[in-house]
Amino acid sequence: MKFSEAVVKRRILILIIAAVLMIPSVLGMAATRINYDMLNYLPEDMDTVKGQNLLTEEFGKGAFSFIVAENMPDKEVAKLRDKISEVEHVDSVLWYDSLMDISVPKELLPDKIYSAFNTENSTMLAVFFDTSTSSDETIDAIHEIRNIAGKQCFVSGMSALVTDLKDLCEQEEPVYVAIAVLLACAAMMLFLDNWLVPFVFLVSIGVSILFNMGTNYFLGEISYITKALSAVLQLAVTMDYSIFLWHSYNECKQNTPDKESAMAKAISSTLTSVTGSSITTIAGFIALCFMSFTLGKDLGIVMAKGVLLGVIGCVTILPSLILVLDKPLEKLHHKPLIPNMGKFSAGVVKIFPVFIAVFAIAAVPAFMGYKNTNSEVYYDLGECLPDTIEYVTANEKLHDNYDIASTHMALVSSGLSAKDTKQMIAEIESTDGVKYALGLESVVGSRIPDEFIPNEIKDTLQSGEHKLLLINSEYKPASDEVNAQIDKLAAILKKYDDSAMLIGEASCTKDMIETTDTDFKIVNIISIAAIFIIIAIVEKSISLPIILVALIELSIFINLGLPHYLGQSLPFIAPICISTIQLGATVDYAILMTTRYKAERCGGKDKREAVTTALSTSVPSVIVSAMGLFAATFGVALYSDIDIISSMCMLMARGAVISMVCVIFILPALFMLCDKLIGVTTIGFKSKDFSNENKRNNHTSIDGGIRI
Repeated sequence: MKFSEAVVKRRILILIIAAVLMIPSVLGMAATRINYDMLNYLPEDMDTVKGQNLLTEEFGKGAFSFIVAENMPDKEVAKLRDKISEVEHVDSVLWYDSLMDISVPKELLPDKIYSAFNTENSTMLAVFFDTSTSSDETIDAIHEIRNIAGKQCFVSGMSALVTDLKDLCEQEEPVYVAIAVLLACAAMMLFLDNWLVPFVFLVSIGVSILFNMGTNYFLGEISYITKALSAVLQLAVTMDYSIFLWHSYNECKQNTPDKESAMAKAISSTLTSVTGSSITTIAGFIALCFMSFTLGKDLGIVMAKGVLLGVIGCVTILPSLILVLDKPLEKLHHKPLIPNMGKFSAGVVKIFPVFIAVFAIAAVPAFMGYKNTNSEVYYDLGECLPDTIEYVTANEKLHDNYDIASTHMALVSSGLSAKDTKQMIAEIESTDGVKYALGLESVVGSRIPDEFIPNEIKDTLQSGEHKLLLINSEYKPASDEVNAQIDKLAAILKKYDDSAMLIGEASCTKDMIETTDTDFKIVNIISIAAIFIIIAIVEKSISLPIILVALIELSIFINLGLPHYLGQSLPFIAPICISTIQLGATVDYAILMTTRYKAERCGGKDKREAVTTALSTSVPSVIVSAMGLFAATFGVALYSDIDIISSMCMLMARGAVISMVCVIFILPALFMLCDKLIGVTTIGFKSKDFSNENKRNNHTSIDGGIRI
């Protein structure tokens, strides 16, 4: 209570401090680097990651791109190559004139090399950068190359994907926030009892979001997914706490002579209630930190921090704003849209066996759909972008003209003999789906002696300790075919050189598939276990956490099972994150109703009356909370052209509605069915009235029936 009174007394000081802290928060947010490369989150001890680091350290090369030039004379291509070579952080550009003067007929090239880089209407340049795939320097270089190359040229590769993704995100993100704010505000104006209070909520939550985004500076960088979703998620999740404070304040004002005392009581009540609720949400996000694919840690830390800052803002900044704006808030009350839910609740409880049957029947198809959805996700990061984007167009040109869908890079010891290297290349090229493998040994031959090979080619394809091979494949990254191909290529490389490494987008993606598959199981177990323990402690029960977690898990199964039945494919990260986010964010709906049910039951009411009262009093809060989460995410899902963002927001929006429906209709039925079990397994639940009712319920009636 002392804390609450201090907040009320120093409300002006709190608002001044909050305003001042917004300045470093804005600066911190602007200075926080955003990472757009999902492959950067692979564990450092993987061979693909080690190989990529080795390529940078030893060869001075990080990113790699193919550029397809269509209908361009050789002289113009040569000029283009020279201009691209001058771009900052471009290490080397390989084309025909890297080997010999363009006045010399291309037919002198080995047939394999000629056909690898030329078709009737196009030619291809290989560009190596001295910076990593997703570094700011590489992205700037890609922009400059595109400006130099013009519309006749198409830049492919992971760096081009990252560049387009960054441009699209920066274009869309301000709109995400605007849509989320507008729709959340509209939902609150409809479902709450005041026209002004939604804007007060948004100011308070907005300040907390700004603090969260500003403190991300200390993390070094965050992913684009975290940046895009964190503000929307924090708005949706922490809105509940604001609504609870507002309702509590209005109730306290009816029994308290002055607004300061009423707010002090409301803060104290909110802090007690919100603590248990926020802990479950934070636990859900913290579970993501246990992923070895460290994108989970990135999102988990930022969102857990956001919820904590949201709670702090709810009991400091929000009450200060409400007290300062008390008079206009008083004038702008209106009748809430949600009517009295007494009759509705009585009707739901009356037919509770129907909802028990629905729970049992829905569980099987929901679980089957959920399992199938998890096996039908896609990992090709290019699929998250719209078809009209430059990267997608370039990849199509590369595939149509050269039948290349992915490029592997192999690092083998420079001590491997030319004879063994040529034999190894022959085996690689005999592997299904491999178009060709290019190395120094592919160039050196009967037509071009070793002494005629330019130093640029040698420096690109060989360092002091390793040789570099480019292996082009017909198979797309993340496909079953390319994953099988990678296994075969790795076996061939290891046969000739135990220290050989296979790197590239497809290899990294394969590692990502294997890593996230394990992560999904670990995160699910940890999040369920953590939330189970928290509910058990808060509710002092063994049975209640089982009931509540089972109910929300059913909601998750339905939500993630629907894409299978609708024929939709999800990005791989969506099921991992959504199962945890939905559990942590929407289990609060169930906890709210459970707490009221326990209070009514221990107060002496019979189970039917207790469940009916708990349902009727909880429905408005559950609806407002769920509609807030739905509104904040649904608009973003419809707007975004980035499928990862769109899919995750759609799943969150749908998950909020499904959890709401399950809590309103199925949870009361489970309370009716399991009332005796709950009484036996919950500390403090057995009141005198409950014990007497148990005796009455165990009494057999005259006609031999058992009373329910």
